[in-house]
Amino acid sequence: MRRIIAGIDIGTSSIKVIVAEVIGIRTNILAATETESKGIKNGLIVNKEAFLPVLKESIKKTEDILGLKLRKVIVTVPSFHTEFMISEGSTTITNEDKVIKGIDIVRAMQASIYNKIPTNYEIAGIVPASFKINDGESIKNPINMIANTLHVKTVISMIPKENVASVLECFSKVEVEVIDISLSPVGDYFAIRKERMENQVGAFINIGEATTTVSIFNKGVLTNVSVIEIGGQNIDNDISFIYKVTKSDARILKEKLGLAHKRMAQASSSASVTNKLGETISINQYELSEIIMSRLEEILNITKKQINHLTKKEIHYIIVSGGVSEMTDFGLTLESVFGRNAVLTHIHEIGVRNNKYSVCLGIIKNYDNKLKLRDKNFSIFTPEELEELSGKHKKINISDNSILGKLFGYFFDN
Repeated sequence: MRRIIAGIDIGTSSIKVIVAEVIGIRTNILAATETESKGIKNGLIVNKEAFLPVLKESIKKTEDILGLKLRKVIVTVPSFHTEFMISEGSTTITNEDKVIKGIDIVRAMQASIYNKIPTNYEIAGIVPASFKINDGESIKNPINMIANTLHVKTVISMIPKENVASVLECFSKVEVEVIDISLSPVGDYFAIRKERMENQVGAFINIGEATTTVSIFNKGVLTNVSVIEIGGQNIDNDISFIYKVTKSDARILKEKLGLAHKRMAQASSSASVTNKLGETISINQYELSEIIMSRLEEILNITKKQINHLTKKEIHYIIVSGGVSEMTDFGLTLESVFGRNAVLTHIHEIGVRNNKYSVCLGIIKNYDNKLKLRDKNFSIFTPEELEELSGKHKKINISDNSILGKLFGYFFDN
């Protein structure tokens, strides 16, 4: 069965949807859409009546690309007030051959959470830190090993139920099943995960529209997270206040004229805009970039302090993502605060090469990783729908020997 997975990242500024097919270590993007958010504040659904039409629109956009209904998705949930717990569980291997299967891993992990989750919290993630067979040494993956008992040490992340309830309710109303939930830092990590990171401690910084999330990963496991209520819209507010322009015009100035660092800005480059007083004013790039850079430095310095607060362990890497990090010359401002200790996320998948998609792409990769660990196969589409999907693209009549044919070759039944 083809492993096709859909992810939805609910953000304050937009809803991102990605549908992808995972083949081995490759992730092929089948559809990627972005829709302006409404009814969202700091990642939380605060107005369901405003949010539901936007959710429907984002799903329909994706369905129009695929030519199929989107019925099952993974969804991000807010990271506010996340709690972490280390636990252990075990199970007896009951099959005749005593060979560990995916179901045994599931049972051991279920045992690690049994009667341990507070009633006002929901599980956002349960990650196996290590396994032991027959009380032996720790191993990473026990699948197909022979044993009488399987022990697991898990890291459990929990969030308040109200963070999840409104999300599930809205998806139920649009008749889309949420098959898994995920914290956004997990998406950031899996979007660019490298083998060396599995043995290191690192930090991720995601600068969004309304919030900035700082998270700590220890050997590939999320161990701490903090959400700071500051983001790209604070830059818009600064520009709006200083030049007395509307928030909409401020955002356009930031995106079309401003740079994230003043080093390369030109005083000779400018734009004219009518302010709230009805006056036509000229704004030059250098002064505008100074304003942007000042706020970005403040945000990054806050995150720098937050990393030190979240962990006392030595940090081996710091990776920055989020839509704000796509600003021109952002890397210069990042270096001015962190030196060469921090780098920007770089997404390589065709169709989503923008840091604003990092979370959405990563939650798909994380779900695929869960499937592999549990030795399961899965697709959001039925075999009949997969045939329809393939047939839809066959009508394009692209030769398998052409560049496009090779690019989309995984659709075809040769």
